[in-house]
Amino acid sequence: MSVTPAAAVPATSDDRFVADVLESELPVLVDFWAPWCPPCRAMRPLLAELDGQRDDLRVVSLNVDEHQATAIRYSILSMPTFILFRAGAPILTLVGARPKARLQRELSAVL
Repeated sequence: MSVTPAAAVPATSDDRFVADVLESELPVLVDFWAPWCPPCRAMRPLLAELDGQRDDLRVVSLNVDEHQATAIRYSILSMPTFILFRAGAPILTLVGARPKARLQRELSAVL
C-alpha cells in the first residue's frame, strides 16, 4: 500500500484492493475520490486525522480516475463516496463531504 504525500492517507489500487480492504482484519473505510473533486480534497486532512486517531479502523483512499475497475465494481457515481468494509463486505456507504463529527457518529453507529 502506498501513501499519497499530500494526503497522508494510505492509497490502495485495483491490484491491492483485495489485500488492503477485503482481507483486512480491521474494518476499513475506503475514500473513493478524484483529484479534480474539491470536496474530496477538503476531506483529505479529516480522513488522515481519523486514520491516526482510531485503532479500531483503517482508512484508505482509491483514486477513481486511476483505478476504475474497483470504482465500477462498487457503483461509485459521485465523489467523495465512503464505503466502510468489515470482514470483506460493505456495511455502510456515505456519499458527499461531511464534518468530522458527523462522520464519526455515522461510523460509530455501525462499528
